[in-house]
Amino acid sequence: MIKTIIIDDERLARNELKKILKEFPEIEIIDEATNVAEAIEKVEALRPDLIFLDIQMPGGKTGFDLLDVLEFTPKVVFTTAYNEYAIKAFEFNAMDYLLKPIEPKRLSEAIHKVKKNIRQSEEAMQHALGIQDQVFVKDGERCWFVRLGEIRLFESVGNYAKVFFGTNKPLILKSLNSLEERLDPKVFFRSNRKHIINLQHISKIDTQYNGGLKVTLQGGEEIEVSRRQAVKFKDTMSF
Repeated sequence: MIKTIIIDDERLARNELKKILKEFPEIEIIDEATNVAEAIEKVEALRPDLIFLDIQMPGGKTGFDLLDVLEFTPKVVFTTAYNEYAIKAFEFNAMDYLLKPIEPKRLSEAIHKVKKNIRQSEEAMQHALGIQDQVFVKDGERCWFVRLGEIRLFESVGNYAKVFFGTNKPLILKSLNSLEERLDPKVFFRSNRKHIINLQHISKIDTQYNGGLKVTLQGGEEIEVSRRQAVKFKDTMSF
């Protein structure tokens, strides 16, 4: 089952989508949200596989604002009455972009993409990379073969990720989510929505006033561990 949350401020739009989704038994609707604040709370708590996300939301917030602050990012299918946001939507690695009123055929295509992507992610998890594995990194004309254990940090830069090893910081065309799926979670930790850190490269840990943590890596980088991730971090690092 694909656990799903519908995020839309219009009740009629939510009901119409739920009605069409009854034709797809693999989709399990676990909750709904009507604004960005509510959506943040429910997505972080319930960790759905998929969200159907409207763009125009009440209070001056948009679906993009939601994705900007989420630390856990599920698969996203945008549902909107406006076609001018399509390019921006795919900059957020959206699975699909559906225009209202939603056509069952287009919805079926979107769900097929989601299922395919989830299957590929599960296959990637079965072949997680260890710290002794070497990876090929290319940035422009420069190339490196790097042992994963030497990489201390991955930083999200739009659709790219900056890779920190030694004094090098090349950019690769990979999202942080796709990298996280391939990396050993016992070594690489998603500290916040923009960073994955190598736990073996931590030199210092400080507590923050907001309940989060700040870690200093051996390369000197100071990275915040968000309040939500701090509990998981402490569990990972403790006996």
